Amino acid sequence: MSPDSADHQPRGEVAYQKLLAAIQHGELKPGTRIREVEVAERFGISRTPVRDAIRRLESDGLLIHMPRHGAVIKELDHREVIELYEIREVLEGTAARYAARHASELEIAELEDLNELMLKNGQDPVKVAETNRLFHQALYRTANNRYLIDALNSLSNSMALLGGTTLQYDGRPESAYQEHKNIIDSIRSGNADQADTDARHHIRSAQRLRIKLLRE
Repeated sequence: MSPDSADHQPRGEVAYQKLLAAIQHGELKPGTRIREVEVAERFGISRTPVRDAIRRLESDGLLIHMPRHGAVIKELDHREVIELYEIREVLEGTAARYAARHASELEIAELEDLNELMLKNGQDPVKVAETNRLFHQALYRTANNRYLIDALNSLSNSMALLGGTTLQYDGRPESAYQEHKNIIDSIRSGNADQADTDARHHIRSAQRLRIKLLRE
């Protein structure tokens, strides 16, 4: 979020986005207790919008309320992680399939630019993860189905609970770049079946690394 855009947003929305970003980037990890006063001081925001943001994140399922502890970032067990990636594989494959039917050259060019930027940011875990997120959001928009986009955006919030990024592994930015490129090539050629296959392969690759990351 840019400073200019933050200036024009309600304080509750600013607090929500800042707290969500801290969870997405792994700055606040699963199991961490979220205290209003500490969050307000961290982001320089008053307690009321922070309270609203905490309630919203609880509604999103990212925070849970624990007796005597208050709001805590939810921790996913091994089965939940598997289930998350399984449904992501289905939805991302569908998004790529729809994108192959609907994508304009301008939308394809945006995907290519974001993919190149992701590779360029490969040495910075925060930047590479953020650029990767932007790539996938652009793919969702290209699918041109509002209900699919809503489902994927909701899933993206849950993915934030995983903490960190699989792109931190040596060589993963490069392999993810190639996987993205395969998806883009299939979209450009209008091959919906192949785009679906490429996207599913990409998510399965990320899943394998995520399980390895959790074991470590």
